[in-house]
Amino acid sequence: MTVLVEHFTSDSRIEEKKMKDERDDELLWDGGLVVPKSKEADGFDAPDINFLGHSFRDYENGASERQKGVEEFYRMQHIHQTYDFVKEMRKEYGKLNKMDMSIWECCELLNNVVDDSDPDLDEPQIQHLLQSAEAIRRDYPNEDWLHLTALIHDLGKVLLLPEFGGLPQWAVVGDTFPVGCAFDSANIHHKYFKENPDNSNPKYNTKNGVYSEGCGLDNVLMSWGHDDYMYLVAKENGTTLPHAGLFIIRYHSFYPLHKAGTYTHLMSEEDKEDLKWLHVFNKYDLYSKSKVQVDVEQVKPYYISLINKYFPAKLKW
Repeated sequence: MTVLVEHFTSDSRIEEKKMKDERDDELLWDGGLVVPKSKEADGFDAPDINFLGHSFRDYENGASERQKGVEEFYRMQHIHQTYDFVKEMRKEYGKLNKMDMSIWECCELLNNVVDDSDPDLDEPQIQHLLQSAEAIRRDYPNEDWLHLTALIHDLGKVLLLPEFGGLPQWAVVGDTFPVGCAFDSANIHHKYFKENPDNSNPKYNTKNGVYSEGCGLDNVLMSWGHDDYMYLVAKENGTTLPHAGLFIIRYHSFYPLHKAGTYTHLMSEEDKEDLKWLHVFNKYDLYSKSKVQVDVEQVKPYYISLINKYFPAKLKW
């Protein structure tokens, strides 16, 4: 039997979906996909605290050893994620020459990964993928592309494994942010950016830096990590996921944008439309983290069917 996170309620959401053509509080995104005007209006019941008894994304509770480790992670990330480093990583990993495997094989690899940057989760990553995917599946039963996007959004964390180069955690996980322009104060543990070489480089330390206002996020280099890597894997292997799915994969860790509302001066109109879906997704990504586990074998056939629908059998990684 599949075990789902008990915080989610589905009956009201399913009924709302049946009436979606008659509702006035939704907007249509291209292809007829429905996006709520308000991210609070979709019946999602978000918990107030995580299973550790703390507020979600609490980076100030320095009493625990885990919190101390999270802060040290961000210190290293903020020092080393430079414009030149990101260009080097994109060039190297954009070759997609590390491995050939299916999406599900990659999901199983994530049993070996724990994210040191996450103050809300200490479970293997495959449980987080399935918890978020199953929660979305209950509330958005007709958007199968969104279920699959949730399943695969963190697969890029395989970069931590030896067969993918064994990159350090600061080069794989954590919140993401643009490089090549000023580091906004909304970034977690912003104080550590003072040691980043780009912070004192006049080419990179202004509001726009090397970019122009409204240039679009496609033209902005983000700090390197699992988001950008999985985006490259999906795009270059010819996925048929809608554009909003790729946007979610690439920017789901861009909390300074979708949580704090910064860096919006770099966005295009298309970015603003896709951001509506990212706001929907983010709640399930964040608040579904739990010690209540999903029965992997029970739900596997459904997700295999989605993988076959939107991806080739084998991908280059």
